[in-house]
Amino acid sequence: MLLVIEQLLNGLQLGVTLFLMSAGLTLVFGIMQVINLAHGSFYMIGAYVGATVTLHSGSFLLGLAAALLATAAVGMLVEVTVLRRLYKKDHVDQVLATFGLIMFFNELTRIIWGRQPLFMDVPSWLSGSVEIFPGITYPSYRIAVIGVGLLVALFLYLLFAYTRIGMQIRAGASNREMAGALGINIKMLYTLVFGLGTLLAGLAGVMAGPILAVEAGMGESILILTFVVIVIGGIGSVRGAFLGALLVGMVDTLGRAFLPTLLRLFLSPAYADGAAASLASMSIYILMATILVWKPRGLLPAHA
Repeated sequence: MLLVIEQLLNGLQLGVTLFLMSAGLTLVFGIMQVINLAHGSFYMIGAYVGATVTLHSGSFLLGLAAALLATAAVGMLVEVTVLRRLYKKDHVDQVLATFGLIMFFNELTRIIWGRQPLFMDVPSWLSGSVEIFPGITYPSYRIAVIGVGLLVALFLYLLFAYTRIGMQIRAGASNREMAGALGINIKMLYTLVFGLGTLLAGLAGVMAGPILAVEAGMGESILILTFVVIVIGGIGSVRGAFLGALLVGMVDTLGRAFLPTLLRLFLSPAYADGAAASLASMSIYILMATILVWKPRGLLPAHA
């Protein structure tokens, strides 16, 4: 029972991290119709800036603030200088241009920080454990990650449902020409939306820093999971991204934790472990294929 609860919480923690990534990416695609393969690079930038500032200042909160500001600023700069020229281009051009940005940012991080990974310590005030149930404890930092992800989900809901900027974003997503004719500055709106998306990626990166090694190219692996989340949830839907992220986080975590034990009931231990590793890696793609057969546009498509 202890192991099951721990793995469920691990799945929730992975899920909210994926939500921070996928919310920004699906927001950008749903509103700006841009396929941004470089989204993982902003996750990497957030992790590097957060780790560096935390290391030199001794303050995790200062590192977090610096990471958010840096990723939002770099994201808006990229939107103004690169993506603004791609809005009317074919998706193939967008893919090629943003793939080039991946290589650019990877090499830039190697030039600035070198090839050795950085390691970020868990802040001392979150280094302990919390007793969730009698006799069951869970690391405080991972609970904080879950809490941050849920707060961001609530913030995005309130932003889009109850604020003027949220109304403008929804109008721009539905009909950008009409929104522009009504006086909304579409260029500025797109810059702010892209900055918000990259800020969320940077937040995911700095929150993952104490859990994972911070290294060049770290954004590519999570980007693949992020695209799976978006397809499952429904392209352009933040609600769908939240549901899809939780599903992917749970399936991936529980599969890696329990498939070896399950397969050992039928197979030899050595063969069971190898088969379980392969099946666990495939599980999220099997989940995606199954959902798309049932709901071809995803679970909660943006314009259902």
